[in-house]
Amino acid sequence: MLSVLRVHLPSDIPIVGCELTPYVLLRRPDKTVTTDDVPESAPLDGHFLRYKWYRIQSDRKVAVCSVHPSEQATLQCLGCVKAKITVAKSYHCSPKCFSDAWQHHRVLHDRAASAVNENGNEEEEIFGRYNSSGSGVINASLTGSASSTSLTNGSTPLYPAAVTQRSGGETWFEVGRSKTYTPTADDIGHVLKFECVIVDAETKQPVGHPNTILTSRVIPAPSPSPRRLIPVSGADLLGNLQSDGRVSSSGSFTVLSYNILSDSYASNELYSYCPSWALSWPYRRQNLLREIVGYRADIVCLQEVQNDHFEEFFAPELDKHGYQALYKRETNEVYSGNIHTIDGCATFFRRDRFSHVKKYEVEFNKAAQSLTEVAVQTTQKKAALNRLVKDNVALIVVLEAKFSNQGADNPGKRQLLCVANTHVNVPQELKDVKIWQVHTLLKGLEKIAASADIPMLVCGDFNSVPGSAPHSLLAMGKVDPMHADLLVDPLAILRPHSKLTHQLPLVSAYSSFLRGVGLGLEQQRRRMDPTTNEPLFTNCTRDFIGTLDYILYTADSLTVESLLELLDEDSLRKDTALPSPEWSSDHIALLAEFRCVPRPRR
Repeated sequence: MLSVLRVHLPSDIPIVGCELTPYVLLRRPDKTVTTDDVPESAPLDGHFLRYKWYRIQSDRKVAVCSVHPSEQATLQCLGCVKAKITVAKSYHCSPKCFSDAWQHHRVLHDRAASAVNENGNEEEEIFGRYNSSGSGVINASLTGSASSTSLTNGSTPLYPAAVTQRSGGETWFEVGRSKTYTPTADDIGHVLKFECVIVDAETKQPVGHPNTILTSRVIPAPSPSPRRLIPVSGADLLGNLQSDGRVSSSGSFTVLSYNILSDSYASNELYSYCPSWALSWPYRRQNLLREIVGYRADIVCLQEVQNDHFEEFFAPELDKHGYQALYKRETNEVYSGNIHTIDGCATFFRRDRFSHVKKYEVEFNKAAQSLTEVAVQTTQKKAALNRLVKDNVALIVVLEAKFSNQGADNPGKRQLLCVANTHVNVPQELKDVKIWQVHTLLKGLEKIAASADIPMLVCGDFNSVPGSAPHSLLAMGKVDPMHADLLVDPLAILRPHSKLTHQLPLVSAYSSFLRGVGLGLEQQRRRMDPTTNEPLFTNCTRDFIGTLDYILYTADSLTVESLLELLDEDSLRKDTALPSPEWSSDHIALLAEFRCVPRPRR
């Protein structure tokens, strides 16, 4: 007979909006063990599994700390209540917690105060909104009545609740009848109970006792402070708002580049400082999706997207938001794991803004094969391939705009755009390989540019800091022959050094923060390195903080209108590296708004 051996949850802490799917270990009638489901529609040996979820609601209301969500709140910031900031952000577990978080917390009050302009209209932010007026802070004890307001949240349960049992001051409400349950705002602060029982398929009666497991208290999904789009061209951002909340005007478009941290790399050993529940893929994928969708970019370039996650999650989910998806998986000559978990580059674009014209796939392994055939001695070919073959790829997409940039001079001209998306995932010591891959990509883009009058964008994680040879090649069009990186060249693939050039007029988008004119730029300039014209960091872990990610554009055909504000160390909570409960990658997203400009006549 079918029997349940064990039931356990993949995460200790349930989070609003993140699916909970318990592992149920079964013994089949033939004594084999499995985790496969046995639904009523396909009973096994006359039996199936029935699931139920309950919310255990105590007579005593509980609020959760906004900084330490596994802790019960004891204080509430009444300044947040006055300013109409999301109530979940107002709770703290102790005076020390509130004091330590104050530098970060006060940003919510400052933004709430500035979100109402002189006319009383709300200012739209690129990721999240605050509608408020006050900024004062009062540290007060949390009362039962203050707590209860955050628990109801004015919403109706998705599943009709039924009182199942009441004892000892607790009431059990049935909230779900499937194996998977997604906690809602109504569950915040409450314990959930999962029940699994074997049922006779004929009588529909339970057989034996149910197997149950209790969760920790449900916590709200942590959300980072909104990141605003900062104008750099002197234009008024409010003038660029669209009815659907996007900030690009009819003649401009936005591009997002983001290394989302593949689940296969997100180990507890590597990121021990991040809570395990915040590192789990079911949590991270929802948090990443919420962030990506919130930016409302017209073009989205993602790196480290696992093959299975692209097909099963990102492509279908972003399709719901109007995006068409293109993907290039990394090759697997070096990779020895599950082919479905190989990561790659994914490019998405809004179907209402662009149409797909052409796609080019760059496999650096193939380029390595060609190089060794002509430039490496026969006796060195095997060693050369071992050094050069790293499975990296680039995805190049040519799009046609469905909006006009041309004005009266060229009313009927097609507006094409070429977007390159890559991840140069090469060990730091192989500097020659990294430079060679970047040079190979740029030479491919030069060929496309030679065949068509087309603006270009180059996005990605290049694993190269500002001032390195790959960065110099990208942003300056050449590498100083005396650059220290060129000393590492055992295969002589970088010689002569004079060949390390390209003719694309590429400029790093974020350098516009140092050249631009507009409000709010002074704060952003403090987050830039004036010696390299790049952000102080785009990657922030306990072991490394620096810039590895870039959006570059051809300056003779595109101009930067605005940029997504950079994070600084105050935006990341004290002693916190990435990933964290708020930010689900070890990289930060970069986003730029561009406008096409007429090329100068030659």
